Amino acid sequence: MLRSASVLTLAVGTLVAVPAHSAGEMSNEVFINKGDLKWSAAPPSLPKGAKLAVLQGDPGKSGPFTIRLTAPANYKIAPHWHTQAENLTIISGTLYLGMGDKAAGTSAHALNSGGYHYLPAKQHHYAFTKSATQIQISGDGPFDINYINAADNPDKSASQ
Repeated sequence: MLRSASVLTLAVGTLVAVPAHSAGEMSNEVFINKGDLKWSAAPPSLPKGAKLAVLQGDPGKSGPFTIRLTAPANYKIAPHWHTQAENLTIISGTLYLGMGDKAAGTSAHALNSGGYHYLPAKQHHYAFTKSATQIQISGDGPFDINYINAADNPDKSASQ
């Protein structure tokens, strides 16, 4: 039963990457080097231990966004779905991604560094790592996570 819908709430002041451009110049261009990423703890709708950096846009609002998520070894995100489509690119490490309402590690696909996966809106899936892994997520916001089993939502303040 689909009971939990929590929009990723992001602390804008600590997560929004500031695009590099000349003083007074207004542009949609964004230039960010690896060392310039501003990492913060992932929002409470994700299990503790991950860090998130916003590269472009505001994932909590309507419109395009790009974020990076760094997950430690043995990180697990329970079966869930998103309202909008999601594009995943593996920056480093390996992300194991499985489809369905139950996490069955044996049927998960290993996506290695450089790998890509497109998830259509409302596709039920789960993910886990065995080693530290960094992924880039892009799509159209607002980005949300809806756990299949409401008890799996680590954000206990979310309406159940």
